[in-house]
Amino acid sequence: MFSNQEILRAGDTDQDGQLDFNEFTKYLEERERRLLIMFDSLDRNHDGRIDVSEIQQCFHSLGVPITLGQAKKILQSMDRDGTLTIDWLEWRDHFLFNPLHNMEDVVTYWKHSSMLDIGESLAIPDEFSKKEIRSGMWWKQLLAGGVAGAVSRTGTAPLDRLKVLMQVHGSQTQGRSMWKGLMEMIKEGGIRSLWRGNGINVLKIAPESGIKFMAYEQIKKLIRGQHETLRVRERFIAGSLAGAIAQTVIYPMEVLKTRLALRRTGQYSGMADCARHILRTEGIRAFSKGYLPNLLGIVPYAGIDLAVYETLKNTWLQRYRAGTSADPGVLVLLACGTMSSTCGQIASYPLALVRTRMQAQASIAGSPQLSMVALFQHIVAQEGFLGLYRGIAPNFMKVIPAVSISYVVYENMKRVLGVTSR
Repeated sequence: MFSNQEILRAGDTDQDGQLDFNEFTKYLEERERRLLIMFDSLDRNHDGRIDVSEIQQCFHSLGVPITLGQAKKILQSMDRDGTLTIDWLEWRDHFLFNPLHNMEDVVTYWKHSSMLDIGESLAIPDEFSKKEIRSGMWWKQLLAGGVAGAVSRTGTAPLDRLKVLMQVHGSQTQGRSMWKGLMEMIKEGGIRSLWRGNGINVLKIAPESGIKFMAYEQIKKLIRGQHETLRVRERFIAGSLAGAIAQTVIYPMEVLKTRLALRRTGQYSGMADCARHILRTEGIRAFSKGYLPNLLGIVPYAGIDLAVYETLKNTWLQRYRAGTSADPGVLVLLACGTMSSTCGQIASYPLALVRTRMQAQASIAGSPQLSMVALFQHIVAQEGFLGLYRGIAPNFMKVIPAVSISYVVYENMKRVLGVTSR
C-alpha cells in the first residue's frame, strides 16, 4: 500500500505540505485514469474482464515467462467474486492505493542491474525502455553504473592483480597463501604496486559500456523490430553479440591491463610506454593475443549468468508475487545478481585463465608461445585440472566487497544525477 507520505508527495500540487480535498480528488482522478489505461492494455479481447491467459500474455510480452498456475495466483489476489476474472472495479480497488504503477515494474525491478560490477566484462547489458531512452535516463544510469564500477574496481584492485599473477605464474604460486602473495607484491614495489593495471581497467569501462549499449540496441531492433522487450533467449543472443562487438573493439586495452598488472618496478613509465614497447618488440598482432578464448568465454558466462538469474527471479515471483508489490527488495536483488555472476565466472574461468596466459606469454622469459588448445593441454598436463582454476580464490574474495561498493556508489550517483527508479 502507498504510505501517507507517498500520497502526499504525489498529490500536493501547491507544495504546502498538506493535502486538501481538491488535491486529493485530483490525485484519485489521475490515478484512476492511469489504472484504466493499464486495464484496457491488458484486456486484449476487450470484453471488460482480464483473465488468466491475458495476465500470462502480458508477462510474456515483458520478458517474464510465467506459468498459468503463477498467472492464476496473481489473478486470485485481486479476484473478489471468485469468477477467475478481474473486472474494472476489482482492478481499480486493488491498485488505487497500491504502489505498482504498471506491470512493467516487475521487469524494472528485476533488470539485471548495471550497479553490480565484479570486475568482469562479459555480462549481458541492461535493457532500457523507450521511455528511459526518450527521457535521457539511460545515459545517467550508464554513467552511474560506470562510476560505481570504477570505484568498485579500484577498491578490489589488489585482489584482481593477485588473481592475474596467480593465473600467469601457475605452479610457481602453488601452496602460496593469498596474504603471502600480497606481501610479496608490496615488497617488490611498495603499497602502490597493488594497484598496477587498475588505471586501464577503469578507463575501459566507458568505451566498453557505450559500445555494448549501442550494439545491443541495434541487434535488439534486428531481432524484434519495434517490440520493446526481448525474450530471455533473445536477450542472451543480443547480449552475447553486443559483448563480442565491445570486446573486439576494446581488446587491446585488455592486453595492456594484463601486461601492466604483471610489470616489474621501473619496467614501464605508464600505459603509453607499455603500448609502445609491445608494438615495437612484438608487433601489432600482440594486441590480439588471447582474443579467441576471451570471445568464447562470453557464451558460458553470459548464458549461465542469465539462466541462473532468470531461475532465481522466477522462483521468487512464483512464491511471493501474490503480494501487492513487485519490488523484491535490495537484499534479494543483490543476492540473485551475485549468485548468477559467480556461477557465470566458474563456468568461464578456464577460458579466462588461458586468455590471460596467452596475453602474457611473450613477456615471460622462456615461456613457450602456445595456441589456445595447446595451452589447455599444457596446463592440465603440468598442473592438473585444478590448474585451470588457479587464482579463483582471490577472484571469489572480491565478489562481495565489489558488489557492496558498487551498489552504495550506484545508489548515491543516482541521487546526484536525479535518476528515478521507474
